[in-house]
Amino acid sequence: MKTIRASDIGSYLYCRRAWWYRQNGHESANQAEMAAGTELHRRHGRKVLVAGFQSTLAWLALLLVLVLVVVYLMQTTLQGV
Repeated sequence: MKTIRASDIGSYLYCRRAWWYRQNGHESANQAEMAAGTELHRRHGRKVLVAGFQSTLAWLALLLVLVLVVVYLMQTTLQGV
């Protein structure tokens, strides 16, 4: 029995005829456009990954600054006592 993947279900629901053609070995006529779309999705995925990393880095920098401010204020307060 053939395994049904989520992408197969999505393809079938989007266009049953295109799914049938693919299942029966018929290649799409727009291979260049499909390759360009795949490349576009790959680049977008990389940008999303980099944005997530930058966001995490920004939060860590903010946390570091807050810790340094607290340490500075504690030292300033203790020196005045």
